[in-house]
Amino acid sequence: MMDCSTYKRYHVHGLDSRQILERYFSDKPDMVFADDSLKFPMENLGKTFKIGHIEGDVLIDLSLGSFIHHLYSACEFFKHMIVLKIQDRCIMELKRWVDTRTGAFHWGHAAQLHSDIVGKSDEFEDKEGKVRSALQHVVKCDLEKENMTEPIDLPPADCIISICLLDAISKDQDDYIRYVRKFSKLLKPGGHIIFIGLTDGTYFIVGKHKFHWFTYNEEFVRKALVGEGFVIDRCFVKKRTNVSDFMDYKALIFIAAHK
Repeated sequence: MMDCSTYKRYHVHGLDSRQILERYFSDKPDMVFADDSLKFPMENLGKTFKIGHIEGDVLIDLSLGSFIHHLYSACEFFKHMIVLKIQDRCIMELKRWVDTRTGAFHWGHAAQLHSDIVGKSDEFEDKEGKVRSALQHVVKCDLEKENMTEPIDLPPADCIISICLLDAISKDQDDYIRYVRKFSKLLKPGGHIIFIGLTDGTYFIVGKHKFHWFTYNEEFVRKALVGEGFVIDRCFVKKRTNVSDFMDYKALIFIAAHK
């Protein structure tokens, strides 16, 4: 087995943005992660926004890779969506879809899934247009800077969504908590933060490379958020059901909190 100290780091070494989409988010017959990577976040975000009355002017998304399927739920509740990425390659991949360029990744299966979840199976094409209209800015960020989008100043957010980014970049518990603190500074007073991640993992594979995954559990995430002044509104954990050696996580976690 490869020594985990030799695993690549997402924010240091970069990865192939298209390969991660094809392996973990596509509609290919052998793509075994659909329930976890596509359905789980879409179902839980839709419920949380609706039941928790989470809405507003600005949503900031800080997530791994260049996927957008979770924004199908968000665009119904926020006027403007700002996506922050730490890699130029992910920005280019995402903008290719936003601008409907040739060669963009096909997200029709995710749009259809969202429409099926909300009971409007005939509106998936309109949904893609709504996401593109609301997604007005894709911005490069550096998480180590005081102002991570320098020289741009972001408007304070009503809500932040982060899917698996801290899982991939945090080297230990202190690192994770430091990033939670930085993210919280982007929120309005009383703003909401939503983390979706994979617990008890150590690696994920993209192409021929193994990447680091921060190992944590539900108890740690709860304590990290409460320690930074958040009140937890909803937490749901689902055991992994797929069989694959591409990742070694044990469960998915969805946690929503407000400041």
